[in-house]
Parts: sequence; C-alpha cells; structure tokens
Amino acid sequence: MFRKMRRFKQQLTDEDAMKILRSEHLGVLSLLGDDDYPYGLPIDYICDDDGHLYFHCAKAGHKIDAMTRHDKVSFCVIDKGWQEEGDFARFVNSVIVFGRLRKVEDHEKTLRQAYKLALNVYPDQTDFYKDEIRKNENTVQVLELIPEHITGKRVHEQ
Repeated sequence: MFRKMRRFKQQLTDEDAMKILRSEHLGVLSLLGDDDYPYGLPIDYICDDDGHLYFHCAKAGHKIDAMTRHDKVSFCVIDKGWQEEGDFARFVNSVIVFGRLRKVEDHEKTLRQAYKLALNVYPDQTDFYKDEIRKNENTVQVLELIPEHITGKRVHEQ
C-alpha cells in the first residue's frame, strides 16, 4: 500500500524515526483542502507514548473542514540537523507519518493532551498552561493522528 523508500540506504530505523518524532515539536501537517488543493500548515505537536500524534487547534476552520471531508493526512518533521567538522554540508533527518486524523472527543483526554502539548513546546510554563487550559476548557480542540505508516530518512545535503 505504501511505497518503499527508493533511497533505502538513507532510511532510518523505526526506532530512530520515533526518537525524532518524540524529540521535536514542530512539523507540517498536510490535508486535502478546498477544491482538492493540498493544504500544508506548520503546527506544533506531541508524539505520545501510544505513538499517536496530537495537535491543538480551533473547533472550526480550514483544517477541521478538510479533515471532515477526508481524514487521510501526512505529517512531516525535520530535525535541526548538524554538521561534521570540516564538512560544509549538513546532515538532516526527516520523518513522514501517513495516517488518519480525527477529533479527540473525550473531554478529559483533550485537556490532558493539550497540557502535554503545551509543556512540550513551552516546558517552563507549567502553571500558566494549567490555568489557561482549565479557563478555556470548553473551547479547546485536540486532533489525533493515528499513524498507518512512518518512514524516516537521513540526508547529507551536498
């Protein structure tokens, strides 16, 4: 169903791909938008222990409309990369997740995941987000990406 990576020598192990998903907090979520145009947006996320990815958003808008029409999405994360001494070119790891996106309907899970996400992005704001999430608990929406296929790749940009 999913294509094998053509440049398989650059493929990361499943474990390394998951490490990247768990260590980063920003990626690009791509959906099928209005008039079937691709709709890619940068968005903060958290990869939880269950391997699912969670996003915070408004309860209405382009993302929700697109997801409602077609729940298949892809999500791409690129790490910060690095250079080896004496080499001008960077090494970069990327991960692409294919899966299905849905609203989290359980209210307590929504609040729990919104808090985890906030701390993943701003770890020093514990009290602020605890108060903000409770204060806005009726307007908080969390989306869950359930992975069907994950692939990671290491590129040496030359």
